Amino acid sequence: MNSIEQQIQALRDEIAQHNYAYYVLDDPQISDPQYDALYHQLVELEKANPQYITPDSPTQRVGDQPLAGFKSVKHAVPMFSLDNAFSQDDLGNFHKRLHERLPSLSEIEYAAEPKMDGLAINLRYEHGKLIQATTRGDGTTGEDVTHNVRTIQSIPLCLIGRGWPEVLEVRGEVFMSKQTFEQLNQKQLEKGDKAFANPRNAAAGTLRQLDPKISAQRHLSFYLYGWGEISSDWPLPQKYSEVIQQLRTWGLPTNPDAEVVVGDQGMQRYYDKLQAKRVDLPYEIDGIVYKLNAIDHYHELGFTAKAPRWAIARKFPAEEVWTELLDIEIQVGRTGALTPVARLQPVAVGGVTVSNATLHNQDEIIRKDVRIGDTVIVRRAGDVIPEVVGPVLSKRTEHVRCFAMPSHCPVCHSEVIKEHDKAVYRCSGGLFCPAQRKRALQHFVSRKALDIQGLGDKLIEQLIDVGWVKHPDDLFKLTVERLSQLERMAEKSAQNVVDAIQNAKETTLARFIYCLGIPEVGEVTAKNLANHFQSFEKLMQAHAEQLIAVKDVGEIVAENIETFFKQAHNLEVIEGLLQAGIHWPVPQVAAVSADSPFTGKVVVLTGSLQQGSRTQAKQKLEALGATVTGSVSAKTDFVIAGEKAGSKLTKAQALGVTVLTEQDWLTMMGENNG
Repeated sequence: MNSIEQQIQALRDEIAQHNYAYYVLDDPQISDPQYDALYHQLVELEKANPQYITPDSPTQRVGDQPLAGFKSVKHAVPMFSLDNAFSQDDLGNFHKRLHERLPSLSEIEYAAEPKMDGLAINLRYEHGKLIQATTRGDGTTGEDVTHNVRTIQSIPLCLIGRGWPEVLEVRGEVFMSKQTFEQLNQKQLEKGDKAFANPRNAAAGTLRQLDPKISAQRHLSFYLYGWGEISSDWPLPQKYSEVIQQLRTWGLPTNPDAEVVVGDQGMQRYYDKLQAKRVDLPYEIDGIVYKLNAIDHYHELGFTAKAPRWAIARKFPAEEVWTELLDIEIQVGRTGALTPVARLQPVAVGGVTVSNATLHNQDEIIRKDVRIGDTVIVRRAGDVIPEVVGPVLSKRTEHVRCFAMPSHCPVCHSEVIKEHDKAVYRCSGGLFCPAQRKRALQHFVSRKALDIQGLGDKLIEQLIDVGWVKHPDDLFKLTVERLSQLERMAEKSAQNVVDAIQNAKETTLARFIYCLGIPEVGEVTAKNLANHFQSFEKLMQAHAEQLIAVKDVGEIVAENIETFFKQAHNLEVIEGLLQAGIHWPVPQVAAVSADSPFTGKVVVLTGSLQQGSRTQAKQKLEALGATVTGSVSAKTDFVIAGEKAGSKLTKAQALGVTVLTEQDWLTMMGENNG
């Protein structure tokens, strides 16, 4: 390393130390002008010697070109959400459960920290350098936002100190401070742009910018709260607080209000302290997170289907305000469910201007006695979803009006049906209703329906946007010439899509019934209907009592089927599909072997199988009289676990359900070739 390169590296190290003192220790060692002079000196040296510029230099935080889109990334370790406690009783029950499961602990320590109102992020460091940042996504797969996260000054591009593992994933919250949020909104309004609703909304919008220069201008912040994958060359300390402290010494910012508390009384004292301090904090929080401090008990306690048993989020009570209920309008969801939405005189609730709020369903409106024209109490439930709590009866006038659900869909005018024993009202025009268009088409082409390869969500959205496809039968009118006109659609790709659509014309009756998207008619019910009626015409003409005679079809499903086939719009689309040439052979009902160990058993498949797909395994099991379900319960007889089996395997073990490996299963099936 020559003298210039050494000088550049020395400047980078010095700037990194000052960043650590400023962002992590909150103890700046030099003034802002002195810091700026160091940074300017580094910029000039790198400009004169570009061969020594590296991606992890402080000058390269905004060096990326804008992206065309976001790449999906599968997390090495899933990012679980947390269970919520909405009262001191909920928190006490959590503490009691841990005491019962960990009798060896006379006192339980908890790491307590503010629950930031931002976005969860996973940062991956390899050999001390930040190589990737991903959003939580669905917990299993997130989006790569590295280009934007690199612009966050408090996140080190290189870890400082020594002793960090070869691979280190840290997790935390990206957020926008209250001051930064106010300044951003002021700039938005000055430009004539729309203001952001709240800091979380602003932070989310910033992380989803394709141009990192925009992110850099908005000054996001970060506090870590955990970790993901860590290579085995660094043994974890015994306590959560010790891990966080070590990560802090490597340059990662931690929340200064985090503490270690003891027992349920310690949790309550911390809650009271932070709630009193909440309004003065420089950032938004919506509660407190408590985690068992003793890491070695994490594996013992395990996880539920979605959350760890060793942590909980204690939510703050929602804020409430009064405003006028101007009207109640109906929103038709993608599944056809009709939801009443309150149109409110705009009002600020917890720093957010609210003009709409959910009323859930008509039963709730009746129960709460909410009427159009009322002065109502509005609450942000969990500081997130606005809801109408109820009317202020002392303010009620004689001019208020009661609300009633419409008898026909406000979007497509199909008949509205109310599900028995449920509060849900649903539009019955599933194949025709524009509000359900996207979902209907996605379901129609899905793997278990007509399985049309190449027709993904983005292409379906394009086809809807240009108006070429309104109903499923329109898919069969698409041509190579027309599809080739779409953006990023070459002629060969268009030909592949058209071929896949044409190939889908040859299907089975069960798949055709399933692809129609009749409410409550899943894959198994569709198969039972096909085997029972053997003819689509007979199914369409069947009355409720005939439908109820089919296995697993009750009154609700029978009514859904009968109503679906009464709608003229649905019949038009079905006629179009049949005219397009969709056909199927007469269903063949397979004989069930009564000798099989799986006859009459409830089976769950999880993980990857080596000899065939899970769909093929399901077909084999059903042919032997098994019922294959998607979730593990006390009624499950067997769980067949392939490679990388996850939470279903954990739950099966917790419930004492018999777990079979793929080889165990094949042996029982008489197919094991050794």
